[in-house]
Amino acid sequence: MKMTLLMEDFFMIRELRNKGWTVTAISKETGFDRKTISRYLNNGAAPTVTQRKSKGSKLDPYKGYLEKRISEGTTNCNVLIEEIRALGYDGKTTILRDFVRPLRAKKGAQGTVRYETAPGRQAQVDWAVNVGTCIVDGSRQTIHAFIMVMSYSRKRYIEFTADMTQETLMKCHMNAFSYFNGVPEQILYDNMKTVVTRHSVKQIRFNKKFEDFLNYYEVCPKACKPYRAQTKGKVERAVSYLRSNFLQRKNLSDNLAELNQEVIGWLDRVVHIKVNQTTQKSPNEMFEAEHKALRKWGVRPLYRTEPWEQRTVSKDCFISFRGSLYSVPHRFVGAQLKLRSRDGLLEVFDGIECVAVHKVNTGHKLMIMEDHHYQGLPGTKKEQSHHRSAGLPTLELEETIPVPEVENRPLSSYIQYEEEYSR
Repeated sequence: MKMTLLMEDFFMIRELRNKGWTVTAISKETGFDRKTISRYLNNGAAPTVTQRKSKGSKLDPYKGYLEKRISEGTTNCNVLIEEIRALGYDGKTTILRDFVRPLRAKKGAQGTVRYETAPGRQAQVDWAVNVGTCIVDGSRQTIHAFIMVMSYSRKRYIEFTADMTQETLMKCHMNAFSYFNGVPEQILYDNMKTVVTRHSVKQIRFNKKFEDFLNYYEVCPKACKPYRAQTKGKVERAVSYLRSNFLQRKNLSDNLAELNQEVIGWLDRVVHIKVNQTTQKSPNEMFEAEHKALRKWGVRPLYRTEPWEQRTVSKDCFISFRGSLYSVPHRFVGAQLKLRSRDGLLEVFDGIECVAVHKVNTGHKLMIMEDHHYQGLPGTKKEQSHHRSAGLPTLELEETIPVPEVENRPLSSYIQYEEEYSR
């Protein structure tokens, strides 16, 4: 008889492994044997466990005695092996340890109470890492999925991204707030480096910049305990369902923007109208009460996430940004300028003065130049109006010295002149 893991278990194991969990930690969390988990991770195929019919063992006559001793609190195998050997057991310690291990775990296990939050109280956030590839800015790139789940209603927001930077994380949060048209009081996070910089028994330290972002929207961050998937089980299940349902569908778009439209349509038409097994209501029904408890969205300007960068202007009046060159006024050659990208535009500043604005180029190794940035350089007008195909100004010399005309004479006159000179 074969015991086969459920499809959701496959994705859960792989997701935990991608986040750095050890095989032992995954085994404790899921309840599956370490060998089964290792076989699945190594082979990339669904593992199966064959349950063999027991032939009996030398330990069978002593199991009743062992169960009684374990119930009394004795689980040390070295003590138990001495006791049963005194009763006549002549087997090995390995069989005893295999028998005691599950009983010891069962004895030490404690029941848990399902924790349900009040409406609008909490949301859970996580990344689904490496969910496939997509065309981004003209090239195929690995993509990831940002997921935010409202803890009370189970309503969720999903967005595919080409990276998991802090700037992208903050933009995804604001997109999620806009989708829910509200902001929760608290958000629960895994120990992602863009959010949590230190997590120990004594201290939890959040990333200062990200904490400022959450403070701007009056959101309280909370870090879950490491290696405890049940702490944020709602978002973990959302990750598994995304992989086992949406990403298994045919004819998904290969364009990132279109794929994000498709996943929102899937949430609206499938996920949010499906009855949840725990609440026995759909997320849309539950969200009617939750939305009233959320903080209002749209009452403050969007948080500016664009990071400032610094560049030195080259001799030919260019700065580099994401693989392309952009011109600035020639008076800034050699100077240090600040720049930022927002709303598809590259803004270049000298202190508080904006000295250049360019449309951000999505290609690679291109040269974007404004002619007026070179006006006033020494040289002729032709120097400033004539450019090579690469976009750089080039020097075109003018003939300012007239060339004298030379009189045409027959060769015989030069011979005669030579003879007269030699006399």
